[in-house]
Amino acid sequence: MPHVITSPCIGTKDQACTEVCPVECIYDAGEMLLIHPDECIDCGACVPACPVAAIFPEEDVPASEQEYIEKNRAHFGL
Repeated sequence: MPHVITSPCIGTKDQACTEVCPVECIYDAGEMLLIHPDECIDCGACVPACPVAAIFPEEDVPASEQEYIEKNRAHFGL
């Protein structure tokens, strides 16, 4: 999975990241936004656009946020 949205997005759901995503792979998942791992092209445009610093490349997700890797995958049935 190229990028993962983590807990700072919960309740915020600022759409700035969706506006810059060239492939529209960021979806509203209720309490937060999530990135579809099969659609993301790993461009990284969403990372600086996120006002709450909630988006990371999978390999850089902080240890305290690791559960969001699986949450992103599970939401899309992967």
